[in-house]
Amino acid sequence: MVRIEAEETEEQVSNPSKPSSSPPPSSQKNADEGFETASDGELGDSDDDHHHPHQSQSDQQDEQIVSPNDHDDHLNQKALEQANDAKLEGNKLYSSGQFEDALSQYELALELAPEIPSSVEIRSTCHSNRAICYLKLGKYEDTIKECTKALELNPAYLKALLRRGEAHEKLEHFEEAIADMKKILELDPSNDQARKSIRRLEPLAAEKREKMKEEMIGKLKEMGNSLLGRFGMSVDNFKAVKDPNTGSYSISFQR
Repeated sequence: MVRIEAEETEEQVSNPSKPSSSPPPSSQKNADEGFETASDGELGDSDDDHHHPHQSQSDQQDEQIVSPNDHDDHLNQKALEQANDAKLEGNKLYSSGQFEDALSQYELALELAPEIPSSVEIRSTCHSNRAICYLKLGKYEDTIKECTKALELNPAYLKALLRRGEAHEKLEHFEEAIADMKKILELDPSNDQARKSIRRLEPLAAEKREKMKEEMIGKLKEMGNSLLGRFGMSVDNFKAVKDPNTGSYSISFQR
């Protein structure tokens, strides 16, 4: 008697566990907004167990034995899938301008994602996406914090460096913004946006340094006058004269 086995459908055949390296369409970057989502490549499909109808009882018992490592891998895979779902929901909310709700979804994704090497991409991207939401909301300090967290996970994350630089500029932290732009050029020497930003930021940084110097001198002068006033003098009675030969200064007293 010939036994005919039913063919498996495509749904019954498990997908390979090897992650895809290409990001899905839903996670593509928006160049205008600088928005970027993690690729879903780290989220491979889990394998399904298929049992032959005529397997022996001992074979079936062997297959039912699951090692602790296999169990942990299964839980991590499930957690990554749930984290990715939350991230995708955050992307939708961001695209519709619901930045506060998007923040909540990215936070949920971070809570769900296990702290394992294969989750680094999705975790760093969720931090970067939270940074973009804060940037849109004008919360620049929070933007900097989220970008820094993303960069701790992925030091070569150009988008996180760019967004942190933008937030620093908004807060007039020009030196810090320049440092981020220079780091981008180290990683990507052809990045014109970073190069143009440096040219624009350097005069602002120099102007701020000069302003800070004047403020410091003013405070020191005020402090000196408060002390010298007890003796009927002021800092105006003291003149600094520069020696043209040595470049050093000497202080002379004048009434």
